[in-house]
Amino acid sequence: MVDHQFADAQLAALYDRFHPWDARGDFAFYLPRLLAARSVLDVGCGTGTLLHRAREAGHDGRLVGLDPAEGMVALARRREDVEWVRGDLDSLGGRREFDLVVMTGHAFQVLRTDEEVRGALAAVRELLTEDGRFAFETRNPAARAWDAWTPEHAVSVVDEHGAEVTMAHRVDLPVAGETVSFTTTYTCPDWPRPETSRSTLRFLAAPTLDRLLAEAGLVVTERYGDFAGGPFVPEGSQPSPEIVTFARRAAPR
Repeated sequence: MVDHQFADAQLAALYDRFHPWDARGDFAFYLPRLLAARSVLDVGCGTGTLLHRAREAGHDGRLVGLDPAEGMVALARRREDVEWVRGDLDSLGGRREFDLVVMTGHAFQVLRTDEEVRGALAAVRELLTEDGRFAFETRNPAARAWDAWTPEHAVSVVDEHGAEVTMAHRVDLPVAGETVSFTTTYTCPDWPRPETSRSTLRFLAAPTLDRLLAEAGLVVTERYGDFAGGPFVPEGSQPSPEIVTFARRAAPR
């Protein structure tokens, strides 16, 4: 579920530099939940950082990382005491195997249609144990995160060879409806040319999200508006930046 630009090994190696643990709140927020679960599936695991940290923190149960990008999974496999699977949710054929399924890094937003969301949620539901939880986040559309995705907010890091790499976004305007399309450009003086990719993310409002969860047989158990555990504020002058959701299998009718 990681954005497709990181399928390339060169850019995959830069992912953790652009998104270090200390600069993102989601990993620290979810980590205690991982440590409390006997079996965990990380959907869109990327370079495997969250599962690596869980193992280092003493998790002695089953940890599985799933990602479609070969470059990402190759880096994740540096740790061999975690199961790594290249693919999507259809790659997993088991049922009721996991106490916790997580999707971090706003991976849920790459599901752009109701059909894609329904398919993913149905697969997750089948993978959850009877008391299992599905934990994920999506950006609150009312917070308009895309307004800051401009070249003026470009970010630079130093790669493993000591060269400076700059990442800049440019959103297709005007933004209409639930999807936001944008271009990401990576530049480096040592490269022969910039690397550019296009992405589209879906910004679901909470009522639509909850409807799709309910249709998939999942019920919300917890919801937060940020990775500090603050309450979810859907709209207003200071809407929550995130819609952080925990869901479980709905009770049989």
